[in-house]
Amino acid sequence: MSLFRIALKNILRRRLRTALTLCGVAVGIAAFVALVGFSRSFEREWLRAYQSAGTDIAVVQKTFLNTSVDVSVGAKLRALPEVADAVPMILNMMDLTPEVNALVYAWPANCYEMDALTILQGRRFQDGQPEVMLGEVLADNLGKKVGDTLELQGAPFGVVGIFRGGSAFETGAALLPLGELQKLADLGDKVSAFHVHLRPAPAGESEQQYVQRARARIEAALPGLKAVPAGERARNNQLATLARSTAWGTSLIALLIGALGIANTMAMSVFERTREIGVLRALGWRRWRVMELILMEAAMLGFTGGVLGIFGGLAALRVLSLLPATASIAQASIPVLHAVEALVIAVLIGLVAGLVPALRGARLSPVEALRYE
Repeated sequence: MSLFRIALKNILRRRLRTALTLCGVAVGIAAFVALVGFSRSFEREWLRAYQSAGTDIAVVQKTFLNTSVDVSVGAKLRALPEVADAVPMILNMMDLTPEVNALVYAWPANCYEMDALTILQGRRFQDGQPEVMLGEVLADNLGKKVGDTLELQGAPFGVVGIFRGGSAFETGAALLPLGELQKLADLGDKVSAFHVHLRPAPAGESEQQYVQRARARIEAALPGLKAVPAGERARNNQLATLARSTAWGTSLIALLIGALGIANTMAMSVFERTREIGVLRALGWRRWRVMELILMEAAMLGFTGGVLGIFGGLAALRVLSLLPATASIAQASIPVLHAVEALVIAVLIGLVAGLVPALRGARLSPVEALRYE
């Protein structure tokens, strides 16, 4: 009988215990697939927001605690030869109603980022006016249309346009004139960042090299500020970092529970098969072969639980893709690489959890094991 068949037979001896163990592993892998998959979709939406508008670089403060930049920086940025345009912007999270909060962007009315929006109803806002544009998803959630009034921080704003953005974040956001949000937030002449649109790269220079050169030029011209490429900004902004940290933290807890389940199952299995292992050792099985058998059983539990967990994670993502609050971000499918990553993690969990029971089984003396009752 092959080692694989022996391992399979041992796993199926205690079917209820095996089923419960697989459930624990599956829950951990499902949490990883769903939560980490969702956080990666979150990052992709941020990147889409930059790419759809044509933003190549974000200019922000170097210090973590101070995220404000003076508006006067814009003139210096536009004077650089690589810069086609530099747009001051503010990004904030705001309670629009007791039940609905949303991202609120603020740009100048004539900026290049406005050109990337599709106006579905109404028009663009005008600078200096208490006007607001709503993403189509947010407008639907609020039940607002062009001509209605939306109260922000106690101030009335007229809804002048409904738009569709290049990403889920914009489609679910509100858009204000820059000066109006500066007043609401009492920012004076400060903004959150500048979004920079670069001129086309010269012939013979790759896009990545050109962005890095522009980045170095900006940071040399503006000490105290840093120029962050759009892709890096999408990955490392505070919201994306929070989503990623929460997803991994929750997943690791669930995976740890699954690992403890496998460890308990394998420890009990070795304890119950002490005489059997003694017989195998007496028949000539070496220690490494006993370890190989036990580790194979643990890896099979991890792999099977991983497969079940992938389907569970896909089901969870499917539910998230149907919920109004997350439908625009969550995807009902995952990349193949993410599924492979989940399976590898599941098998590694099985191997690590089965290591101690495998060592204990391999160290059993044939004589002592045969005497065991």
